[in-house]
Amino acid sequence: MSVYQCPECGYQYDEALGEPHEGYAPGTLWDSIPDSFCCPSCAVRDKADFEIVPVVS
Repeated sequence: MSVYQCPECGYQYDEALGEPHEGYAPGTLWDSIPDSFCCPSCAVRDKADFEIVPVVS
C-alpha cells in the first residue's frame, strides 16, 4: 500500500488507513479515490497535485 502527500500542508493519505471521515474505508486504493478529491486538511490542493511518498526500508 502507498502513501500520498499534499504538497501544500503535508497531509498524507495512507491507503492502508483510508480516510473514514471522508468516506474512504481502510484499504481504499488511491486509484479508487475520485478525481474530484481535494485535500481534507487544507482544501487547497486537488488529487492530481498529491505526491507519492517514497517507502523507506
